Amino acid sequence: MSEVWKWANLMLAFVMELVALAALALWGWKAANETPVKLVLAVGIPLLAAVAWALVAAPNATFDHPLLAVVTKLVVFGCAAVGLCAVHYRVAVVVFVANLLVIKLGHLTP
Repeated sequence: MSEVWKWANLMLAFVMELVALAALALWGWKAANETPVKLVLAVGIPLLAAVAWALVAAPNATFDHPLLAVVTKLVVFGCAAVGLCAVHYRVAVVVFVANLLVIKLGHLTP
């Protein structure tokens, strides 16, 4: 059963990473008034987050430094939560943060 929990936790973590990118895109789209700026923000911000994640926080990251990985994860997830709150998706923020806590608790189980 422990192996099933591990894989379910990893799947949830991956889904939450995708949700964070979607939340950043949503914030980018709603943060501006003009369509060209909306497109730049909605594509650029998640792209920057994905590149930072790939370089520092991914399992096969280019820069394998634990502190940088934690900081990158905190910044990406934190900005996603703040972005959701800024566009008035407060219930989504609660669900997002609750799922992140479930993932963290899943890493603590034996």
